[in-house]
Amino acid sequence: MEEVAAEEVKEEVAAEEVKQEVTTEEVKEEVVTEVKEEVASEEAKEEVAAEEVKEEVAAEEVKEVVAEVMEEVAAEEVKEEVVAEEVKEVAAEEAKEEVAAEE
Repeated sequence: MEEVAAEEVKEEVAAEEVKQEVTTEEVKEEVVTEVKEEVASEEAKEEVAAEEVKEEVAAEEVKEVVAEVMEEVAAEEVKEEVVAEEVKEVAAEEAKEEVAAEE
């Protein structure tokens, strides 16, 4: 009788140990899943931040190119004004020479 009771206690203890091991394993799996999700979330945040930095850099590069083009256009306009002024001066000089030749 005592042997049967002792055997039943052993089986109950063994069953309880198995339950605890299963529960422990389930908890471990949940923790691993949560950590993986946190890591994935952090990686996604880093990717978004990196993309934002790329966009900011690209925008800055575009601004620099636009500024350079505007400077080139302004310089070209100044050259055109100088040439136009020189053409006027030459025309005025030629007109003076023609008037002087006619006199």
